[in-house]
Parts: sequence; structure tokens; C-alpha cells
Amino acid sequence: MSSIAAAFAQGLHRLAQRPLPDHVAKEAKRSLINVIGTSIGACRHPGVEAILATASELGSREIAPVPGRRERVDSHFSALATGFSGHLDDFDDTHLATVIHPAASVFAVLTALAPETRPDGAKALAAFALGCEAQLRVGVSISPEHYDRGWHITGTCGVVGCAAAAALLLGLDEMGLAEAVSIAASMFVGQREAFGTMTKPYHPGKAAANGIAAARLAQRGQRALPDIFEAPGGYSHSLSTRVDFGQMNGEFGERWELLFNTYKPYPCGIVAHPAIDGGLALSTRIGNVDSIGSITLRCHPLVPELMGNPQPKDGLQARFSAIHGVAAALCDKQVGLAQYDDQRVVRDDVCALRAKTTLAPDASVKRDEVFIEAKMEDGTTLTHHVEHARGSLARPLTDDELMDKVRLLVDPQLGAGTAAKLAASVEALHTAPDLDALFSLCTPNKELNHA
Repeated sequence: MSSIAAAFAQGLHRLAQRPLPDHVAKEAKRSLINVIGTSIGACRHPGVEAILATASELGSREIAPVPGRRERVDSHFSALATGFSGHLDDFDDTHLATVIHPAASVFAVLTALAPETRPDGAKALAAFALGCEAQLRVGVSISPEHYDRGWHITGTCGVVGCAAAAALLLGLDEMGLAEAVSIAASMFVGQREAFGTMTKPYHPGKAAANGIAAARLAQRGQRALPDIFEAPGGYSHSLSTRVDFGQMNGEFGERWELLFNTYKPYPCGIVAHPAIDGGLALSTRIGNVDSIGSITLRCHPLVPELMGNPQPKDGLQARFSAIHGVAAALCDKQVGLAQYDDQRVVRDDVCALRAKTTLAPDASVKRDEVFIEAKMEDGTTLTHHVEHARGSLARPLTDDELMDKVRLLVDPQLGAGTAAKLAASVEALHTAPDLDALFSLCTPNKELNHA
């Protein structure tokens, strides 16, 4: 009887032997340009600086790029830095059924291995799409209990998808792919307790680095337990008591979890997005935030569970404060990276408004929905209902909206017009002979002044 890992590898390997369906390729390109944007947008963060400094201290070989930077490092540190930056601002993609952010870790694999494996654009896009698909399939097979128990599913499932992507780039056969994902099943990382700290974005970075290591070990003959996924003490049953392997291995080529991916309009945890939409809607009706007496958000119970921090102390903490998102929306009438700057988060106006805001969890409210009520000092009450948040499956970002986001992330780092060139390169990727032009666009021509 075939093991779960063997059947999983068979399904993925067969998909890799034929072109991606057009609609899947389109979504893969949307996910790719989005994560290129988030990776470059955060490329100067102190966490990235620390990773690159460590690589230098350890004498890392100068092989692979880090998007947005001129430095080159070995594949391990390239994967770690790229996965970190891609996820840092919580601005990357989200698969709503699992809350996995699939692209940051898989793009990190592509960045780390492209100089060595030299894939053409079609092979690279397929490895990216299938690496995302692989981790999403693992995710739905153990959801929702796995995430509810406190695991950061982006790291725990990401490593399996990264091993699959790395195996495809390294040219492993079906058996090698099965070994790679089985080895990776013992190399996962990440708990939700790290949310709001600099540790969280290390999870996709480590998923990428560990996935590459798993594929390399499989390539060199290392073997893993064949039934590591289905064994009673193995990967799946250790991480969840409700496992559905039909979700992991069923309908390859017919069901694509990648098509249920979404893209964030705001750089914070996605369950706060309906509340931010509500705050922005009310901001058009409120001239002076000092006239607000109190705000109540009737929301899904995950909002206080995941994003209940009432008074965050810095930008990373604020990304897990729905209350801050609403306060920033009302004060600034916009919510972007600037609203999560450390100095903005502790200003008196948003602190005062956060103190007036209450979360009211209600199990009847959907995840992408919110009811916001502002009671004014003059006795009037303003309300707004967000039925579906912007960026949700019901209200997905358009291509133009997605490009507006990427432009704001990329062009300040690499110069005006770079985002448009990157988008054109991604759009034509399936016909590209290699990834040289794409990664050249991701590299600054000279060190810009980012003081």
C-alpha cells in the first residue's frame, strides 16, 4: 500500500511534468509579484541586517541574492533572509481556510536555489506554484485544530512545501521528492506565541532553509520513515487530532488550493482587516476624532484571540492589534506601512482612541465581517457594517490594486518604475530562458540612501 508521502509526491511530480493551467499560472504570478513586493519592502529591516551580518561573520559564500540588497550569501542565508523579509510586515498573501502565508517561504527557496539550479521561467513558476500548493494541501488536512492548538501553520506546513519546491528545482525524481517531504516533516518550526515579535518572520525563513536542506539530504541518499505523515506518532497526528488525508492527496490537477489565496491591503493580521475597513468607512463621517466617546467592534472571536493587544508598544505588536488598526484608520484616514511605524504606534492620538475601543466577539459574525459602532460625545451614534473585507475571496484585490501596493513597496527601495518592470518580468516568466533578468531587477544598481 502506498504511503501518504509517496502518493503526495506522485501527485505533485505528475503536475510538474505538464504546464500549469492558465488560471493557476495567473494566480501564481499574482502571488509571486505580491511577495517580491513584500520582500523588497522590508529588505532594510534590522532583522535582515542581522541575518546578513551573521552570514558575513561565518564566511558565507557569495552565491545567492537577497531581494532589494546588493549582498550575496549562501543558499541557507539567502533563504532565511528572503523568507524573513517577505513575511515581516504581515503584508504577504493569505490562504484563508488555513491562515497559511505560502509565498514568502517558497519564493525564498526560488531565490536561494536559482543561481545553482538555473531553471527556466516555466520550471521556476511551476516549482513556486507547486511549493505553495503542497503546503496548502498539508494545511487543509490538519486544519483548523492544528492552528487552534497554537502552532504557526506558515512554518509547520511551509517546510513541506519548501522541500517540494526545492526537490523540483534540484531535479529529484518522484521517489526523491517523497523522501524530501518526509525528511522535512521532522524539520518544522513555529508557535503562535511568537506573534508580534521579530521571531515570527523567522518561521517562513527557517521553513525555506530547512526545506532546501531536506531536499539536498534526499538527493544524497538520506531516507526518512515512509509513513511519517500517517503514523500515530508522526507529523499529522502529532499536530492535529482531526486529520483528513483526502484533503492532502485528493483531486490533484482538479482542485487547486492556490486559487483560494488572497492578498492583503493592510500590513497586519488578516482578521483585523474588516475592522480597518470599518474604521476607514467611519473616518469619512468623523471630522475630529476627539469627538468620539467610545467605539465598539462586534467581530469574529478570532479577532480578540489573535489580535487583542489593546495598547501595542511598537510596530510589530501593533500588527496584532485590531484596535490599533481602527484607531489608525480613524486618525489618519489611511492604513499602510506608515501607520505601523514604531513612532506612530505610540503617539497620543492613537493611544487615546485605542483606550476608547472595545472588541465584542460574536460567533455569528464571519471572519471577513465586522459591525462597528462609534458613540459620539454629542450623543449621536454612527455605525457601519462590513459584510466582506477588502482583499477577501468575496472582494479580492484587482490587478491594479495589487500593483498599487507593490509599487509603494518596491519603488522607494529600488527607484521609480522598478515595480512596473518587475511586474512585466513576472507576467512573461513562463517564456523566460532563466531568472537572471528578474533578479537583476530585484537588485539595486547602487546603494541608495535609506537613512
